Amino acid sequence: MAAPLSELIRSRRLWPLTLAQSCGALNDNLVKNAMVVLAIFRLGVGGAGLSALAGALFIAPYILLSATAGNLADRHSKSRLVVIYKTMEIVLMIAAAAAFLFASVPALLAVLVGLGIQAALFGPVKYGVLPEYLADDELLAGNGIIEATTFVSIVCGSVAGGGLILLDSGPAVVGATGIVLALVGLFGAVRMPALPPADPGLNPGWNVAKETLLVVGAARAVRPIWLSVLGLSWFWVMGATLMTEFPVIARDTMLAGGSVLTLLLAVFAVGVGLGSIGCARLLHGQVSARFTPMAAVGISVFCWDFAAAAAGAHGLVSAWAVLEAPAGWRMLLDLMLLAVCGGIFSVPLYAVIQEAAAPAQRSRMIAANNIMNALFMVTGSGTAAALAGIGFDAPGVLRVAAGLNLAAAGLIFAAFRGTRAGSFREAVAPEAE
Repeated sequence: MAAPLSELIRSRRLWPLTLAQSCGALNDNLVKNAMVVLAIFRLGVGGAGLSALAGALFIAPYILLSATAGNLADRHSKSRLVVIYKTMEIVLMIAAAAAFLFASVPALLAVLVGLGIQAALFGPVKYGVLPEYLADDELLAGNGIIEATTFVSIVCGSVAGGGLILLDSGPAVVGATGIVLALVGLFGAVRMPALPPADPGLNPGWNVAKETLLVVGAARAVRPIWLSVLGLSWFWVMGATLMTEFPVIARDTMLAGGSVLTLLLAVFAVGVGLGSIGCARLLHGQVSARFTPMAAVGISVFCWDFAAAAAGAHGLVSAWAVLEAPAGWRMLLDLMLLAVCGGIFSVPLYAVIQEAAAPAQRSRMIAANNIMNALFMVTGSGTAAALAGIGFDAPGVLRVAAGLNLAAAGLIFAAFRGTRAGSFREAVAPEAE
């Protein structure tokens, strides 16, 4: 019997992990955004190229090290690994504080690589450990809470990094904030209940390319897992595209200030959170992706209309102006519903991977998902940049994304055509053991 959501959140089976991963996501985005803003607005170096470089340096370890991370997570106690990884984060944040104080962009880039490595190692642990702590009918709620807090942390970290670094004592404030968050994250890690290794006899290989191919190949061999991996990879393409285009829409399309960007990010984060947590109630705790195709269609519809509304919101230069205008409310409602659909789309797919994977291989399946997510995001970012290069404005890029997403929704339906009773759920839900 699943615990009520409020009880689950307060349980040691979930809140320590949630706290640890939230602080990590906050720190990653705090450092990354503060570094870019410091370089561009205070030091007068970099620009769009620096922002792209920072993103690439952070995402590269996911492609290169996720397989190794999955092997380690299955070989060792996941609760112990979380403590080790959060200790690494404290060291990195101390280094980041020093780099901010000395205003050294190269040192900050080096720290960002370290944070990318730490995040890549942590990824297979945080999703792989959930089924070891939670009952089957609690998986959706647990994943929803992790997903919701992740997006809220990404947005809060991005906004705080850009805002705090511009204070008179900004570098010191950002550095101190990062260290405090890392310490709080370690507190959460040490409060996680102890767990035995899932596969103590595993002998991890250290040939990164070979292990990556093996892990991805193992995921491809299990149809529910592979289809979920592809669906989640596309979800992150859409999410990354939206997060990239928000600043451009606020600055170039609406001619607005930072308050509008903050409002867009906040509405997006709240929407993903509502969809992620509400998904468990919608499915009554049942691990099923039957609403995923409908959510994909909703993403396309609301993304298209959000682009149209944003194009018509020219001149709404402040958050208050957006909230006073019907065009602003249309834009925010579209964004909220788009994000809600995103949460409904993604959360069940994580649960499908966790439930369909053999317990001894669960973290490696999550690692395969992280590898594919990173590859898709790199490809999506390149495509968005290419569209901008040939003259597409931000609403135009989002219209293209909405159209491609609709095609992806069609592929999701088509992938399960011919299954018994035409049921998406029957094709995606894990087979009974």
